[in-house]
This record gives sequence, C-alpha cells and structure tokens, in this order.
Amino acid sequence: MKDLIVHVAKLLVDEPKDVRVEEKQRDQTTVFELRVHKEDLGKVIGKNGRTAHAMRSLLGVLSAREGRRAILEIVE
Repeated sequence: MKDLIVHVAKLLVDEPKDVRVEEKQRDQTTVFELRVHKEDLGKVIGKNGRTAHAMRSLLGVLSAREGRRAILEIVE
C-alpha cells in the first residue's frame, strides 16, 4: 500500500524526490502520512480535494481486501 501511495504521488508532483510516506500504527489502523514539497501540496490535494479523495478511496479498497483499516493523511 505504501508503494502505491508513493507511486501515485510521484506522478502528480513536480518534485518527485521530495515525496515521503511514513507508516504508523494506531490501535488497529495503519496511518500513512504523505509529505510532499510545499509547492506540490495543491496538486496532491486537488481541486475541492478530489485527488486526495481518490487516493484515499484506493487505499480503502486495498486495505479492505487485506482485512485491515488504513488512513491517508496529507501533512504539510
């Protein structure tokens, strides 16, 4: 799942070398914290949050298939 988030984020941004994803465990949930270059933040979030919502939907489907719960947080 982490690799998918990194791959999609790198395709969206102008500075792919600055894409970082940190995986953390909270209770029974895996939290993925996505960090990108400050100027690329809008590209990852998208207009009205549509891009971020799509990435979260993909993550939700993948985690459900594995019987887990996962959340994507986009961090400044």
